[in-house]
Amino acid sequence: YFLSFSPYKCDQCTKCFTLNALLKHHMSTHSLEMPYKCDQCMKCFKRTGDLKIHMKTHSGEKCDQCPKRYRRKCDLKIHLRTHSGEKPYKCDQCMKCFIQKGPLMSHMNTHSGEKPYKCDQCTKCFTLNKSYLKIHMRTHSGEKPYKCDQCMKCFSHSSTLNFHMSTHTGEKTYRCDHCPKCFSHASLLKFHMSRHSAEKPYRCDQCPKRYLRKCDLKIHLRTHSGEKPYKCDQCMKCFIQKGPLKSHMSTHSGEKPYKCDQCTKCFSLKALLKIHMSTHSGEKPYKCDQCTKCFSQKSTLNNHMRIHSGEKPYKCDQCTKHFRATSHLKRHMMTHSREQPYRCDQCMKLFQRKCDLKIHLRTHSVKKPYKCDHCMKFFSQRGKMNIHMRSHSEEYPYRCDQCPKRFTEGRFLKYHMWTHTGDKPCVCLECNASYSDPSSLRLHLLKAHFDTR
Repeated sequence: YFLSFSPYKCDQCTKCFTLNALLKHHMSTHSLEMPYKCDQCMKCFKRTGDLKIHMKTHSGEKCDQCPKRYRRKCDLKIHLRTHSGEKPYKCDQCMKCFIQKGPLMSHMNTHSGEKPYKCDQCTKCFTLNKSYLKIHMRTHSGEKPYKCDQCMKCFSHSSTLNFHMSTHTGEKTYRCDHCPKCFSHASLLKFHMSRHSAEKPYRCDQCPKRYLRKCDLKIHLRTHSGEKPYKCDQCMKCFIQKGPLKSHMSTHSGEKPYKCDQCTKCFSLKALLKIHMSTHSGEKPYKCDQCTKCFSQKSTLNNHMRIHSGEKPYKCDQCTKHFRATSHLKRHMMTHSREQPYRCDQCMKLFQRKCDLKIHLRTHSVKKPYKCDHCMKFFSQRGKMNIHMRSHSEEYPYRCDQCPKRFTEGRFLKYHMWTHTGDKPCVCLECNASYSDPSSLRLHLLKAHFDTR
């Protein structure tokens, strides 16, 4: 009877308590006030008990390999396993090992398939601990009870807040023993270490790609299925990942808080500012191991590598064509729609994209902003300048697989391949003479049909 009788009810949620002291303790979870401050690190707490526990991290057992301290010797002992790599708790079904007993118990449910805790708002179920369900419910309610005291950002889970705090301290205690890189968390170091081993256990069953993590494979599979679970509630545009949706949302708000200190440009995300800064520094840390070309972004290197591998994972659903990048597929899709909304006001020529109109307008203004450092030649487009630069570096990335010839551009390789197949798609409309490349057709037109009178 005593356990079922709970007369003390919280007026902010549905919880009830048997004692007034328990209710008082619970009420502090709703309040953002943190009156109890640590005099050694200025960290604040809601309750004296929490401050007392925290103080032991300053006076307690210190790790001899990193600056961390622990209030109990047993906690230090568990922490030391992250440095030594010791994992004494082993699953007897798949031989996977764990540092602590708790994670092993959670893991065991993946074999039994038992998920007794079900969310009443979606189809998700959870194993072992009711706390997992409680954390998940915050995704529906939007509750974020854990607040950063330095930037006021809120989080739904205490571990996420702890992870975030390292961005303020800049502390990186976990060092890679293969390279000079350091990390703020053991999980980040673990993920980084897998890059040195080159082990990629998760393979896509639809293309040759492999991944270090199962979650990365799951995201990749959406490029094949077309699934885009993240939807913008303002324009209904959908995205494969949450990150691109977040970036997209700033296009509606127009907010660009990240400003470049070398020019007037502003950006909606810190990552975009970082990418932009490389245009000032000229830094290109990502190098192709097949042609020594360097790039400022990893994504650009990944797209470039497809030139060498020949991989074209993006397929048009209206014809049989495949493309190396999503931007190429998007541009191609316009050829099916035939829509050309952008008109030149000087020659009435129509274009499918605004950027194409902008480039075209340079033919009227004779504006050529891109300059070659070697021969002082000017170009209206950066892409044309980059292709021209290959003539100085003698770079020929496009190689014929039937003879030793190499080319600076993909279109030249395409024309060359017709000499092997015997195709002559370039036809003269005057006399029906056919040629394997446009330059031969142009030469024919000058010689045979040009009116010299």
